[in-house]
This record gives sequence, structure tokens and C-alpha cells, in this order.
Amino acid sequence: MTLAPHETSPASHPRHADGDSLRIALLTYRGKPHCGGQGVYTAQLSRALVELGHHVEVFSGQPYPDLDGRVALWRLPSLDIFNDHFPGRRPAFWEIKTLADRLEVWATRLGMFSEPLAFSVRAWQELRRRADDFDLVHDNQSLGYGLWGIQRAGLPLIATIHHPITVDRRLEMAQAKTRQERFGKKRWYSFTRMQTRVAQRLPRVLTVSASSQTDICRDHRVPPDRMAVVPVGVDPVVFQPVPEVLRRDAMLVTTASADVAMKGMAYLLEALALLRVDGRKVELTIIGRPRADSPTLERIRLMDLGDAVRFVSDLSEAEIVSLYAEATVAVVPSLYEGFSLPAIEAMSCAVPLVTTTGGALPEVVGADGEAALLVPPGDAAALAGGVRRILDDPELGRRLGQGGRRRVLGNWSWRHTAERTVEQYRTLLATHGERTAA
Repeated sequence: MTLAPHETSPASHPRHADGDSLRIALLTYRGKPHCGGQGVYTAQLSRALVELGHHVEVFSGQPYPDLDGRVALWRLPSLDIFNDHFPGRRPAFWEIKTLADRLEVWATRLGMFSEPLAFSVRAWQELRRRADDFDLVHDNQSLGYGLWGIQRAGLPLIATIHHPITVDRRLEMAQAKTRQERFGKKRWYSFTRMQTRVAQRLPRVLTVSASSQTDICRDHRVPPDRMAVVPVGVDPVVFQPVPEVLRRDAMLVTTASADVAMKGMAYLLEALALLRVDGRKVELTIIGRPRADSPTLERIRLMDLGDAVRFVSDLSEAEIVSLYAEATVAVVPSLYEGFSLPAIEAMSCAVPLVTTTGGALPEVVGADGEAALLVPPGDAAALAGGVRRILDDPELGRRLGQGGRRRVLGNWSWRHTAERTVEQYRTLLATHGERTAA
């Protein structure tokens, strides 16, 4: 299951080869394309950076991203233990060859999530021999101990933390029903202690919203003066209304990791059941894939919603846009979001939106009634009420859709994200130079 590194553009570029052009190593321990914040962020930011004239090489763990042809991709080998299609695979003894492999297997056998640590070690082992090829390294939330080795190699290091995973940990622990389940969750999320230690030693941290910045300062104890808010973007040319596609009468759409407590899927299913009790033939399309032992699938069965819910996954951007064009309402039922790419993608497609007030969502969608109807997190009746208002008032839905599109065009693009990210790169390089000179 391991793959040799593969590169799609020349590797050897001396530092500062072209005045204002930067040589950037972008790290992502998971590069899942099209959905999942890390993969989308990696693909879109790297493309926008290249369009600004910078050279970018992405170092990724599995699943690997789909990148612009101008972006170099290094597929770092891994044991791929958490493969989406074969989760929990047991590597054969002959696959375990390196320190990172041994760490990955050892931690997994103890019930821990090992990917961030193992990936960071593999990235360090690759970058220490290529330190002269890059001006800086940008980590996309692995926050593994291997980053300390990258710093010791003399490379300026910056990281994006979309939100602290400690939030996920708290929500999962709160929903655990037994002592054994709580113990398992605590062990699984033990990697967050590593992420806190690593984050505290970073010279510069980016995050995507003011809400996330507050949470990172609190949970990881990163000083605010070492942080900057750089919101993510959306491509409004790709994610745009498609008037020729006929909207269905009562179709809800949501993009979510179906089995992650933070995403609030249980409350959306309960809201769907409430709407169907009203006699409404509402259907829900979930862009995502449930686990084989998914509690979401069990809920669907127990609530007799099998004929009302469908899952779709591995979609292209064009297929996602087409689903949004068909949808009557998009729903973001999350208990917490550090930003929410699904929200701004739906808004960009002018889909009426119902969302909770969890985390940064009010920061993203604006005031209630501007681009979305806002409801409290964890309140199925309120979710159902928001959807019901839009189903009963097509003019309200039209106004929300137009407001969402207008808000996206006025606030977010990947070019803007890249420009602000480069500003932070230059701040990092200036302070790194001052420390080196001292």
C-alpha cells in the first residue's frame, strides 16, 4: 500500500531564485479531493499561489489530492491504515520499514489516531535533505512532532489550524454513552496533546475565522500576536447558479462527515423525520460516505428514513454544483464549525441555506435572514422550522439565495486567500531572518 514519491514539476530550485517568487513546501497529511476541508484547502490554495507566481510543492499523505498541473506533488508513502474504503487494515510485516511506519502501527494498536504524527515524521525525513530547495514550509494542520525536526533543519515554518481538534474531542466525549466508549475516545484523541505542544512552538499560525482564533488561543495556548486570520475561499465561477437545472420540490442537501458528532447529522435526521410527520415528502442527499458500522445508518433504519435519505461520495466539483442546483434547501446542522466550506459553496450557488450558530457560522453567513436562516445548534425542531419556512415561502428562498451569492462575491475568493497568505509568509521570513541574524 506504500507508494514512491512522485513529482509533477522540477524539484531543484535554489532559494530566492526569482526576487518576489517564493518556494513553498505545503504539507497535508490527508489530501482527499473535492470534499473534506484539508484536501480542498490544499488544492485551491496551491493553485492560487502558483497563479500569483510562486512555486509550490505539495507533500501529501493518503488519500492524495487532485492538484493543478503546475503544482508539484510528492506522494509520501504511508501504511494507509485509515483508508476510507478499507478502514483498520492491518499492514503486513514486510510493509513496516521505517521509523514512521513503526510509530504508525504502534500508536494504532494502542487505539490512537496515528496519521498526523507518522506523516510529520515522513515529511521531516524528506525535507531535511531538501532544505535548500524551499524558502518556507506551510503545514496544513498535521501539527506533528516531525515539524520540530523541520524547524531544526533551519526551514521557516508556518501552519494553518482550521480549528482545534480539541473541540471535536469535547463533543465526542460528551456524547459517549459508556465508560468504555469514553476511554476509547480519550485515547483516540490523545494526539491533540501533541498538537498543542507543537502549536505553542510555531512562530506563526494562520486560522480561518475569528471564532477559531479564540478557540486556538484558549485550547492550544497560542499567543494572539503570533496568529493571523486568513479566511478560506471559493471559486464563484465553478460554484455558481445553474438556471437550466430544475430545482426539485423538497430536496435537502448537506455536505458532512456523517459519523462525526460535531457535524450534527443526528439532529438533521431528526428534523427530517419531523418534516415527514407533517406529511411532507422531503428527501435528504448527504454528500459524504458513512462507515460500515455507522451510527448514522442505524439511526436512519430506526427512524424508518431509508427511502428518504441517500448518500453520494467521490463527486467532482461539477457534480456537487449540479446537486446544489437541484436542491430546494442546503443545510449545515453542525454543532461547531471553524469556518464551513459547504456553507459558502452553497451560498455561491445561490441555494437557500439553513445553518446553526455553531462556532464561526454566523461570522460566515452573516445576520439571520441575510444569506441563511440561523438556528441554535443541537435543536432538531429549530432545524425543521427553518427548512419549513423556506419550503412554504419560495420568495424567502429566492432572497436568501441571492443574498448568499452576493455575500460570497463580496467577501471570498481563493486569490484573496492566497494574497493574504503570502503576506503572512513574508512576515514569517522577516522575523526568521531577524532571529537568525541575532
